[in-house]
Amino acid sequence: MTVMELVLTRSQLVRWRTAVFAIFLASGLSIATWASRVPAIKEALNVDNIQIGLMLLGAGIASILGLSLANVVLARFGARAGMLGAMIVFALGVALIGIGTDVAQSFVVVVAGLVLFGLGNGAVDVMMNVEGAAIEKQIGKTILPLFHAFFSFGTVIGAGIGALAAAMQINVLLHTLFMTVLIIVIAFWTHANVPAREIAMDPVDESEKAHWRERLHTSLEAWREPRTYALGVIMLGMAFAEGGANDWLALGMVEGHGATPAIGALGLTVFSVSMTVVRVFGGPLVDRFGRVATLRVLSVLAAGGLLLFILAPSIPLVFVGAALWGAGVSLGFPLGMSAAADDPLKAAARVSAAATIGYISFLCGPPLLGFISEQVGLLNTLYILVALAVASGLASGAAKPIAGSTVGAGHPHR
Repeated sequence: MTVMELVLTRSQLVRWRTAVFAIFLASGLSIATWASRVPAIKEALNVDNIQIGLMLLGAGIASILGLSLANVVLARFGARAGMLGAMIVFALGVALIGIGTDVAQSFVVVVAGLVLFGLGNGAVDVMMNVEGAAIEKQIGKTILPLFHAFFSFGTVIGAGIGALAAAMQINVLLHTLFMTVLIIVIAFWTHANVPAREIAMDPVDESEKAHWRERLHTSLEAWREPRTYALGVIMLGMAFAEGGANDWLALGMVEGHGATPAIGALGLTVFSVSMTVVRVFGGPLVDRFGRVATLRVLSVLAAGGLLLFILAPSIPLVFVGAALWGAGVSLGFPLGMSAAADDPLKAAARVSAAATIGYISFLCGPPLLGFISEQVGLLNTLYILVALAVASGLASGAAKPIAGSTVGAGHPHR
């Protein structure tokens, strides 16, 4: 392979970048599709909250399995084919959720759908982040936060479609089948626009495909590197704080500060909007000041926002705390992913390992907070998130670009 074969034209690069934006968006769409119809699914299947929890557990376990398998898929098939396959898997999972709800009316079928949904989303999460990091290296700028903003846009759009479907009394089956078709159309369009080259982590010929076992061995080495665990601490702290907000912020306002449920929901909205805004505009800040400095400042914002949320004497200050909390946790996950992918040859393995740590905390942290809150109260439990945000800041030095990588180094004197 010559150097020229690794060079993309501007048009190819724009199509590649747009395709990865669309993949992040589609992942968000799928998650919001499920989440927005949980009440309808619960009613149709006549299940209780414990069974809903079991459904979530099935999806969570499958997501972690997908994260772990992603680097194997990348090593064997490459990103272009791997992302197409993963998107089809989670799209079919969305369809199966609808079939299980309104056709089979079966708890087991819905769980099977959630397993496919979790497996595909977990796998595509690693691959789309590896692709995003590869694009960063092509353009020499930090844009992974913007990719993650598109995931957030997907959840907002998906939630809006779900709310509209519920308001129009469209059943879960029709809603999920529509979303399945939409996601599969996006999957094939993106497949056509991701370059089938080594630069996109795609094997180019049969001789390269024969080396997948060596690449698999490389993938396992990531778990023996101290930097992987340090990046995991960054992502663990921020993912824990983000997941904790999604599940407990609104209730914390209601139970801890005497707000109405509507005000609690508005508090979560403020958190989500703040997080999304920083993801949209965070890339230039990282390129100006560097990953490490940015993460340290954001950890202070997250810890300060949490403390204000816990201790504020009035609801307006609670909203300020929620906004700072959202801004503070916004870039921990994408910048951790970007740092893990600094070395293109080991990007898939390191992203998979770091993401697994982050996802386990994102999925398992909120239920743990719920258990502890029964003992000490919900607002007091949030001090755990303060400590994790501080730990994330202390570990942020691990995100310094490795030798040979310039993305995220910062240019303070420009």
